[in-house]
Formats: sequence, C-alpha cells, structure tokens
Amino acid sequence: MRTIGYWIFFTTKTVALSVTVAFSLAFNTHAESLSEFTGDAERGRLVFAQCRTCHYPEKFIGHHNGPNLHAIFGKVAGKQVGFDDYSQTFKAAQFVWTEDLLFAWLANIEAMFPETTMMSLGVTDPQQRADLIAYLKRFR
Repeated sequence: MRTIGYWIFFTTKTVALSVTVAFSLAFNTHAESLSEFTGDAERGRLVFAQCRTCHYPEKFIGHHNGPNLHAIFGKVAGKQVGFDDYSQTFKAAQFVWTEDLLFAWLANIEAMFPETTMMSLGVTDPQQRADLIAYLKRFR
C-alpha cells in the first residue's frame, strides 16, 4: 500500500488555508502520476460519458445531480454557486481542484473522501483518467 499526500494551498484576500489530503491506493503498489501519461481529449470525451449522468462540462447547461464541471481546475471544491447538494465532506473542503488532484482522486474516490455522496466508482485505469482530464481541460 502506498500513501500519497497532497499539500494544496488556497489563498483569498484575508485567509491562507492549507489542507493535507492523504489517502491510500490500496489496490495498487505503484501510485501513478498524471505526468506519466499523455491524455487524449477525444478519448476522454468517451470516458466522460459515464460522468454525464450527473455532471456537465458545458457552462451553459449548468448543474445537474452533481455540480457543473466547467473550468473545474482552480476552483475550490464544494463551493460552486447554485449547487446546494454537496456532501458535508465537500461543504467543509478548503482545497482547490488541480489536474493532479483529480487524477489521484478518481483512482479511488472513497479512499480520499469516504463520506462522499458521489455515486461513482471512479476511473481506475490511469490512461482513461488522463484522457478524461484532457477532455475537461477543453472547458476553460
């Protein structure tokens, strides 16, 4: 089992917060890194099809069962205006979504946030995760 720790910093005008998010990838002895893969946005569009049940990346569509993922990178988790159905875990979160953090989180969603209400098993294949991230990066 390998544990990965992320220091994520978010700064506002008056507050600097740091959060350590540690989780285990118990199913894997080698923790992959996003930098090891080249994402393909078109393949990522196909991977994202399973996410579309609850999320949309297009800004004009808005929220659905889950929050809209338009320009998700750089946003504080659990704080999108107009989406009120976050789990308590995400309501209390103070970290910013990055490509690397999303890559790690999607590998094992419940290891990072066991109390999430997100109904997904994640994306265990690292190449598919890299592809999905390349797709989401189109929506900035």
